[in-house]
Amino acid sequence: MGKFLYGFVLLFAGFVIAAPAALALDGREIMEKVDARDDGDNMTARQQMILIDKNGAERVREMATFNKDQGRDTRRLVFFISPADVRQTGFLTYDYDSGEKDDDQWLYLPELKKTKRIAASDKSASFMGSDFSYADLTRRVLDEWNYKLLKEGEVRGHKVWLVEATPVSKVIRERYGYSKSVVFVRQDNFVVVRAVHWVVKGQRLKYLDVKKLDKIDGIWTATELNVKLTKARKTLHRTIMKFSDVKYNQDIDDSLFTIRRLEKGL
Repeated sequence: MGKFLYGFVLLFAGFVIAAPAALALDGREIMEKVDARDDGDNMTARQQMILIDKNGAERVREMATFNKDQGRDTRRLVFFISPADVRQTGFLTYDYDSGEKDDDQWLYLPELKKTKRIAASDKSASFMGSDFSYADLTRRVLDEWNYKLLKEGEVRGHKVWLVEATPVSKVIRERYGYSKSVVFVRQDNFVVVRAVHWVVKGQRLKYLDVKKLDKIDGIWTATELNVKLTKARKTLHRTIMKFSDVKYNQDIDDSLFTIRRLEKGL
């Protein structure tokens, strides 16, 4: 599901540390703990994506998702189940842990019977009309960002660190579409529970809030995420992502994560 979403995310075994140790961590060390945290393997789930425009009108999409770790890398496949206009649309990601190679992503559009490879220059674009970009649906590579611990805070009764992340280069800035991010990391389990992203284009802000966090098979899992895109303090669009029937350690064959399978559908 990703360490930092949707890495989708997207999309979490907790570490418990004494207060003196917590105070001794710097921004980079905190994010290393986030990256090293156990986020499960061989996961299947159902997803519901709710798109809400500025007037409050909603569109609901149902999906099935499959994740499989291959060493430090992750492969992810998403099929849209409903409504009819997006049914059998598929999205395949090869998420590489190393920053030496760009993540590979393909989108299959059944009405065109065509698979589109997502270019690096397009990864800051919206994923299927949502407030998640294609880049949001992959894990952030630690070395592509500079980190600074800003302060401590609290989210829903849990102590958090606020860590500022800025891209190390113009290439990274353009790939993600963010000039900087501030992430809220829970101190008891190193889960990112909130984030604010400064969007490069259009002088907009994107807010991420993990509304529900559950422990499933011993893995901290975000089961509801809300994303809001704003400009001049006005909400332009919202996306709610809900996960259900989450299962880890499933028997998932490697052949599922191929372009041929992507085009075959669910």
